Amino acid sequence: MRAPLISTAVLLLASLAAWPADPIPPRIDAHAHAAPPPEAFVQQLEALDMRLVNVTVLDPHARGFDTVEPQTSWAVEASRRSRGRIAWVASFDPAGYEAPDYAARTIEQLRSSFERGAIGVKVYKSVGLDLKSRSGRYTLPDDPGFAPVLEAIAAVDKTLMAHLGEPRSSWLPLDPADPHYSYYKNNPEWHMYQYPERPSHESIIAARDRMLAAHPKLRVIGCHLGSLEYDVDEIAKRLDRYPNFAVDTAARVPNLELQPRDKVRAFLIRYQDRVLWGTDLMELSWEPAQAAIERWKRTWASDWRYFATAERIDLGNGRSIQGLALPAEVLRKIFHDNALRWLPGLKSPNCCGDVHLQ
Repeated sequence: MRAPLISTAVLLLASLAAWPADPIPPRIDAHAHAAPPPEAFVQQLEALDMRLVNVTVLDPHARGFDTVEPQTSWAVEASRRSRGRIAWVASFDPAGYEAPDYAARTIEQLRSSFERGAIGVKVYKSVGLDLKSRSGRYTLPDDPGFAPVLEAIAAVDKTLMAHLGEPRSSWLPLDPADPHYSYYKNNPEWHMYQYPERPSHESIIAARDRMLAAHPKLRVIGCHLGSLEYDVDEIAKRLDRYPNFAVDTAARVPNLELQPRDKVRAFLIRYQDRVLWGTDLMELSWEPAQAAIERWKRTWASDWRYFATAERIDLGNGRSIQGLALPAEVLRKIFHDNALRWLPGLKSPNCCGDVHLQ
């Protein structure tokens, strides 16, 4: 039976009201990991007016990510193929930081990466969680051995993307209700609960904070909400204290969804210049290509729905939340403008292959 016209109109208006009045603006996924993509993916980026920051990683436990190469060459090729849609961030190996020539070697390697188009540098969680000194102590992010490298990054106006620490749940027993349960179940080497001898969450965050204070001219993006995903109030304390610090949302939107809506919304509005949208999506094989592309599109759409609309969002297990419906100006900053501000290399002619980002 055909629905009455009035009912159909009401349903249509209600549906439209849940979405922003303006079309979705250009967006920059400021934290992703991608091997050189197929042409179909680049075309999808163009169709959606999307851009990516492709982050290389030095992970001693992940084959293929445990050395600077071939990641750097992959990133350069991905940028070349992208027609200006994919920028990239370099990495450096923290191992051997006590060697007399470590700083000089690392700075030269980063200089080469910048010449090849890198717009920033990633430091990984192995610093604090895994790396040890010659004497056997765990090395924290504020170790003086890294200071010359950090100063060199600041001197050339590049940004440090700092994945230091882990979600607080890494130090707790596995819990199926935790957003990171599957990760720690499948990657026990990063489940700190199994390694009580390693530094605590608090000690790593404190060392990261000392690093921020010691290098006030170094622009730092705290990846994954700065490993303070459990409470936006804790993030706010650092943003108030360190003007050189911002955070990205990569792989931590589920943690925001678990916190009170009004609290998260107020935080994002207050600190609208200090939060970058990122997903942490990863694609290494692109096989089959269309399935991979659809997975990225679903994540992009899901994140936009949470931040931009007032729709009810099903979290599973009988729980749902309402989207944040952030103002258009705030959305534009989080999804686009803040990436250009905190990663200014995005605007360089040397960035992103044939066309630099605007």
